[in-house]
Amino acid sequence: MRLGSHLDQPVDSNSIHEVIKYIPSPLPGKYYDPDTTEPVIFGLQTLEELLSWNEANPFNVAAVPLVPREPPLDGCKHRTLVSHDMMGGYLDDRFIQGTYAESPYAFYHWQYIDIFNYFTHNMVTIPPAMWTNAAHKHGVLVLGTFITEWEDGSVACETFLKDEESYRAVADKLVQICYFYGFDGWLINIENTLSEIAVQNTPLFLRYLTDQMHQKVSGSLVLWYDSVTENGRLQWQNELNPSNRVFFSACDGFFTNYNWTEQSLESMRDYSEVQDRQADIYVGVDVFARGKVVGGMFDTKKALEVIRKYNFSAALFAPGWVYEALDRAEFRKNQDKFWALLSGYLDVHQLSSPLPFLQKKRSWFNLTAQEIQPLYYYEQDGQGWLRSRGCPEDAWNGGSSLMLDGLIPAVCASPVCAKCVSAHSLPPSPTVTSLNTQVLYLLGSSPSMYAQLELQECSVLTELCINIQRKGEAVDTPFICRVGEIMLLDVASLQIPTEQVQDLRIYDVVWLRGAGPSMEPVSSCLHLNATLQWKYPTKLIRHFKVYWRRLRGPDPRIPPGQLVLVGRAYSNCYRVTELVVPEPPSLIELVIEPVIRKGFLVPESQWGRRSLSYTEDTTQ
Repeated sequence: MRLGSHLDQPVDSNSIHEVIKYIPSPLPGKYYDPDTTEPVIFGLQTLEELLSWNEANPFNVAAVPLVPREPPLDGCKHRTLVSHDMMGGYLDDRFIQGTYAESPYAFYHWQYIDIFNYFTHNMVTIPPAMWTNAAHKHGVLVLGTFITEWEDGSVACETFLKDEESYRAVADKLVQICYFYGFDGWLINIENTLSEIAVQNTPLFLRYLTDQMHQKVSGSLVLWYDSVTENGRLQWQNELNPSNRVFFSACDGFFTNYNWTEQSLESMRDYSEVQDRQADIYVGVDVFARGKVVGGMFDTKKALEVIRKYNFSAALFAPGWVYEALDRAEFRKNQDKFWALLSGYLDVHQLSSPLPFLQKKRSWFNLTAQEIQPLYYYEQDGQGWLRSRGCPEDAWNGGSSLMLDGLIPAVCASPVCAKCVSAHSLPPSPTVTSLNTQVLYLLGSSPSMYAQLELQECSVLTELCINIQRKGEAVDTPFICRVGEIMLLDVASLQIPTEQVQDLRIYDVVWLRGAGPSMEPVSSCLHLNATLQWKYPTKLIRHFKVYWRRLRGPDPRIPPGQLVLVGRAYSNCYRVTELVVPEPPSLIELVIEPVIRKGFLVPESQWGRRSLSYTEDTTQ
């Protein structure tokens, strides 16, 4: 049963009152799950939807700005783009605050890529904020997708490409969407034939869109997919050539189709339009290996080898093949294998930022919770070997530890140096690095160890490594080292922040009747669903903890309850969903605790609090 509400919320009061009313829910269905009111995100299906777009989903605004990196994108001689196309898109990742999922797809080899494109066959694909947040933490740009295809696509193109006013209106909306949601640009994919007028206006549309994006979104990119030619025909060229150069000249880059040959790349390299812009050509690689392609699947490295031979960028389409087509129980193993095979053709970029990293909670899927990821790799040297991978079975804090395992051969007397993080930071002096590890050897183990190390005379920090050395007899020695957390801290900043959570608001309240945690009869439990919003500098926090507690209920003999964790928020808003609360009349309290990046506990006096009383509507 869905119950709506009218909310009485004085701005200057810490206590508000809610009268439960039986009215339709005020929440727009396109932004909230119809059963639970959880915030969700989907794309736009039609040109009319795009042109009428003026109300964004506040929950899908990216909370993490793009982190600087070395080298910057425009300083890379070639780049790597991932186009994430998986089973139609908007799967578990459509739930903006995360969802319970036993075996979701997650990406964590961020150090190898430069651009992430979220791809679906909606006309306008808006990336879920969790992907933008995770990518931005690693210095990776995020692109949405604008696609037209089939007969409906032709009709849409004839409408918006008929004149300057029409194509500018579409471009302006794309710019607004990108700016509001905080991602970094668009892949433009016109996969239908165009009339003479429409194809003449297409480069003008691209140039206008690209110029406006550059003005409104710093560092943004607009890429064109190899589809129609300058005569309006849908003819994939699988290369840049005179038939499609006009589109390349009007934007930031060109994404080729997948059926290229080495001769195609050689021809492109020698093409005059390519000179000084080789990095702007992204040679497409279909990881599913559909059609007549080079490489694909676990042989994708064959395509990368040829692409890098001619100094082009690469666009890996659907690397989620390791999840879709293979045994999901072996997902991590297969994903690590796939990227390890490519690692020789991928450049590792370094982050110019502080370096704490954690991973997401097991069984809970929310990539926003993903901290800066360590390096994942496999190396072999003679009889010895070293591997770095995520280990969800024995996490210290969060969903995974970093597992370093390998073999120290008997002939090796020097330590094994395991790289954990690649960075480009200018650490102030003094700087402290905290480390939590456990090392397991074939014949024994060391206890869990927490260490704090001071960096001495370190002008530029480029890597964090752990040395592992055998003690005792010179025999082949297998080892496992689990790293729970690494945190780089500026000693001068180790102070409890004085900021306080302010202006905690409660709105968009919806009441539901349904089963409780113990599956009581359907009519027995009252569920609170509400949006919380507050003010606090997000640059200080790792996340917020959201609590509730009972203050007073129908039975005065029951004392106030303890704080109960509802969930975690990664921005200054949170949607409480399906929270079982006491029957009316009752008084509850909702509480926001900042969890700051430096690790200190914020005093309760600086938390945000708001009490909510509610009664049945006696007028019905």
